[in-house]
Amino acid sequence: MIESLPRREREVFETLCRLEAATAADVRATLSDPLSDSAVRTLLSRLEAKDLVRREPGQGGFVYRPAPRPDALAAGALKRMVDTFFAGSAVSAATALLGMGDRLTSDEAEALRRLIDKAKTDGAKGDPS
Repeated sequence: MIESLPRREREVFETLCRLEAATAADVRATLSDPLSDSAVRTLLSRLEAKDLVRREPGQGGFVYRPAPRPDALAAGALKRMVDTFFAGSAVSAATALLGMGDRLTSDEAEALRRLIDKAKTDGAKGDPS
């Protein structure tokens, strides 16, 4: 659903996902190419009508939050990116990601080892050979 949004709606939604909760003014201030305050409020209202955004009263006006869980959205977006740019290969995507960043901390390296070991074990359970 997210990829079918018009560009500005998607940009506002992705900004809100990064912020986790924000007023229209907060969203506006974070946009790379700011819109008017009324335009941001209009886009947030459209996203709310599509059940992508929830709003609640706050001290500085309404506070908006993404309605779907950001982790679920991230997983779907990552899957689409891997399918599109890495021919569905998680290994190729992981290699590219690791090549982009700084050195891994020992905790990050250990977390990756655990995930790789788990993937090997889980894969062996479904392997008929």
